[in-house]
Amino acid sequence: MTPFEIRVPASSANIGPGFDSMGLALDLYLTVAVYPSDKWQVFQNSPHLPNQTDDEDHYILQMARSVAARWNQELPACRLRIESEIPLARGLGSSASAIVAGIELADQVCVLNLTQEQKLEIGTEIEGHPDNIAPALMGGFIISTVVDGHVDWISLPDPDLEMVLYIPGSDLKTEEARNALPATYTRELAASASAISNVLIASLAAGDYLLAGRMMEHDLFHEPYRASLIPNYESIRDEAKQQGAYGTVISGAGPTMMSFIPKEKGQTIATHFQRFLPDYQVVLLLANHTGSSITHMT
Repeated sequence: MTPFEIRVPASSANIGPGFDSMGLALDLYLTVAVYPSDKWQVFQNSPHLPNQTDDEDHYILQMARSVAARWNQELPACRLRIESEIPLARGLGSSASAIVAGIELADQVCVLNLTQEQKLEIGTEIEGHPDNIAPALMGGFIISTVVDGHVDWISLPDPDLEMVLYIPGSDLKTEEARNALPATYTRELAASASAISNVLIASLAAGDYLLAGRMMEHDLFHEPYRASLIPNYESIRDEAKQQGAYGTVISGAGPTMMSFIPKEKGQTIATHFQRFLPDYQVVLLLANHTGSSITHMT
């Protein structure tokens, strides 16, 4: 087997009213270098990865074995060197990135020749929804849903924007963020929330970022219920708006927040927020347009 490297981007889901259906790939990466070996070995080099005591139980390896088993195959032993720039439990799709890495690992070492559609279906089945899986796999701004057991998706035009992320030191478990949501919505609220989401998607497709930013900040599906769980929620939104951001949203289920910024203004706003939020990691990012990739080493 020729050594190869898997690279999977982070992703931000929801983008305000695009609840459980919209996701954007970001240029932070999970990287897995794969080498032939006579036994499984996993080496990790990142503070963003969970503690690992047993190589055989590593989450990416579990995902790869599960995928291989679907085609009645067994993974040959490999040596994995894993690095990650994606903070855990911060709303940046770390679990989706690991799932996609496992799918790509199985596809490569077992020569499954999976299509992108097959990878998306498998990842969605494992994750439970495609909003992070789709952009991690294919890159860009993706709108996706599951209808009759099949994942349908469409890619929006690449956003001509920069993103500033505000990442607090504390995490927020997805289960806690889910439990903050109501069990049901009234018909009137659901209709209004859907209308806002529709206008958001149309404005992004049209490149009207002023309108898109306004819609992002008027979500009715999840942000009003999660705002109290997010440190400095209101102050970050207000300050970002004053500094020239189009709109600011909770990234995924939080606690990270993300502003959409006009091109060339991102560094100025990021520098400002590094002073405004000294206890945060403030990161300036661009969208990733390629999704997961495989590079063979020479």
